[in-house]
Amino acid sequence: HCRHKSFGPLVSKISESASFLCPQVISMVMVAVGVYARLMKHAEAALACLAVDPAILLIVVGVLMFLLTFCGCIGSLRENICLLQTFSLCLTIVFLLQLAAGILGFVFSDKARGKVSEIINNAIVHYRDDLDLQNLIDFGQKKFSCCGGNSYKDWSQNMYFNCSEDNPSRERCSVPYSCCLPTPNQVMINTMCGQGMQALDYLEASKVIYTNGCIDKLVNWIHSNLFLLGGVALGLAIPQLVGILLSQILVNQIKDQIKLQLYNQQHRADPWY
Repeated sequence: HCRHKSFGPLVSKISESASFLCPQVISMVMVAVGVYARLMKHAEAALACLAVDPAILLIVVGVLMFLLTFCGCIGSLRENICLLQTFSLCLTIVFLLQLAAGILGFVFSDKARGKVSEIINNAIVHYRDDLDLQNLIDFGQKKFSCCGGNSYKDWSQNMYFNCSEDNPSRERCSVPYSCCLPTPNQVMINTMCGQGMQALDYLEASKVIYTNGCIDKLVNWIHSNLFLLGGVALGLAIPQLVGILLSQILVNQIKDQIKLQLYNQQHRADPWY
């Protein structure tokens, strides 16, 4: 039986589905923010680095989250076994995928460094193609006090910062302003502070910009914040496990009610039963 006549009172069903309302609101906000960010970007910039577009990521995650919580909410309100089991199955799949990703990330941590390096180098190439990506890289370089992937000279991979003689860009052989060392009591940001820095050696460049790459800084930060990352992962896993448990309890309660109703109908139809 996928659906049956409702048994519990309305207040009980509302309380059962109330736990799904907050995730639904969050998912709708995520979709709205993603759509707004997507529409505000230039079409050519948006298509340049689609795989790392945060707006697309927000939209996809928001839609999937809304559909999942919708199944749980409607299934709880209507006491629909099919929807509740779909909700439970999807949550279980998401939980197992997260668990597998964590295990694989731990087992192949050495190979993950190469993947991180590939991602960062690809981001450097597309730095000027996507505004969101540009802001993300600038934030990361200022946060971790670094520049480029392995060193500040990695910025030569970008067509605008390339040091080749035939590069007509005004930013030739430069680095982004986020690589520059902070200036005390600075009122305005000097966006040209990285001009010509790739042409200098490490000792000279280190007086103006960060010369160390971001890969080592990022790896060191992850190693020093393992407990924090583990706590975040646990915080994401607990609501999923609670959702799986509660949906299965509700499914079992509905099945028990169906059996009880069938028993009562049979008992009323046969007075000698």
